[in-house]
Amino acid sequence: MKEDFLKYQAQTTPHPLALEISHAKGSYIYSIQGKKYLDFVAGVSACSLGHCHPRVVNAVKEQLDSYLHVMVYGEYAQGPAVEYTKLLAHHLPEKLNKTYLTNSGTEAIEGALKLARRATGRTELIAAKNAYHGNTMGSLSLMDYEERVKPFRPLIGDISFIKFNLGEDLKRITHKTAAVILETIQGGAGFIVPENNYLEKVKARCVEVGALLILDEIQPGFGRTGKLFGFQYFQVVPDILVIGKGMGGGLPIGAFTASEEVMDLLMDNPKLGHITTFGGNAVIAAAALATLQEITQSDLMAESLEKEKLFRELLVHPLLNKIRGKGLMLALITPSEEIATEIILKCQDRGLILFWLLFEKKAVRITPPLTISMEEIKEGCGIIIDVLNEIK
Repeated sequence: MKEDFLKYQAQTTPHPLALEISHAKGSYIYSIQGKKYLDFVAGVSACSLGHCHPRVVNAVKEQLDSYLHVMVYGEYAQGPAVEYTKLLAHHLPEKLNKTYLTNSGTEAIEGALKLARRATGRTELIAAKNAYHGNTMGSLSLMDYEERVKPFRPLIGDISFIKFNLGEDLKRITHKTAAVILETIQGGAGFIVPENNYLEKVKARCVEVGALLILDEIQPGFGRTGKLFGFQYFQVVPDILVIGKGMGGGLPIGAFTASEEVMDLLMDNPKLGHITTFGGNAVIAAAALATLQEITQSDLMAESLEKEKLFRELLVHPLLNKIRGKGLMLALITPSEEIATEIILKCQDRGLILFWLLFEKKAVRITPPLTISMEEIKEGCGIIIDVLNEIK
């Protein structure tokens, strides 16, 4: 399978990990060789309830017996999508009451950017340096990492960048700005958390000049930080909320949410302001509904904070400079890129899955399923400490 994988399936790096997967269950992934791997990555934060959670699997199976795809998005009322968007609105601030379902987080970003320009009649978009919002052309345009964007220029225009957590840069948000888009917690940059009321200051400046605030919760969302969404730790409500990854319980989905007044602008002038064939697919929406129900009806969010404490207690070592992040969105910051890579590869050899971050090369990602047990955390952290003790 590995040979065919490398020969026929397009790759994203010269040296993929190429683990040959047999099946996955709970907090573990199993290879075709029969080896068991404890998963501290959860599909890069996507498998929020672990692998093949019974509630998600049963919801998918039940929907399969009714219908799969029946019509392009927005034309027919389909139970799973309607129930999902209604439940989501129930758990969000009042002004975030209408949701557009997409196929992925990066498509949701595209829709949010279009909506912001449509709502304000302005064109300028402001993003943060070291941000990551996806890899489609609009999302890529929000990235200031020249090595990654240069081969694909020209990108969409009228975009400028500010430094995350730097209040002085907020004066660059002006009456020409359509929207400021930020990750609530910067992901690829190393799980950077807002400081000194930063998000509140950004929101105040947006209100002052009539710009919209778009918050990207694709990674922090759905209980990973201990609340349903990371912005709920701060006194700020975005004008447009973008979500994805963990919302589908392991299936591909994204969405952007705004007020009814703003969202309805995509209905006319022009009609079909954003259109997608498979967004809101009934099977995917059924999985997302089951995932949201499980997260909001259980103690998983509160437990995320207790599990964070255990990680921080156990992962103390001279080669760990700090642990960034919140809840089960954690990054181990090591002295060098080489040490981070050595940790990741040696841990995989010993049956523990870790991963890199996009821009912060010295970081090791820890984003396990919210359902991970305390004993599994202890098991995985023991492997990390053993590996660290061997590194010279």
